[in-house]
Amino acid sequence: MQTPLQVVFHDLERSEAIEDAVRRHAEELERHFDRITSCRVVVEAPHRHQHKGRTYAVRIDIAVPRKEIVVNREPGRDEKHEDVYVAINDAFKAAKRQLKDYAQKLRGEVKRHATEPE
Repeated sequence: MQTPLQVVFHDLERSEAIEDAVRRHAEELERHFDRITSCRVVVEAPHRHQHKGRTYAVRIDIAVPRKEIVVNREPGRDEKHEDVYVAINDAFKAAKRQLKDYAQKLRGEVKRHATEPE
């Protein structure tokens, strides 16, 4: 991976396995858009508040030319996010969509809405 990657853990211990998963996803983003200048991923295990399991939040900050793309996947009541890898996957899917949209804008491929006849 050419892009500087920073992985931060909040309220959970650092894990090589989680870092590897994040790194693989970040490398995939870089294959889709090679002009990423930095990527910071925060994996957080918020405190349990009247919830039976521990859910994970993932935030991704991606710096690209003239813009910063931010993806913030809060767990909410989504029980799927009790699995940290599912939470990471969901966040990177959203980041990939945003990067794809941004790349299309840069290439001038923005969809134009047809004008309605008067």
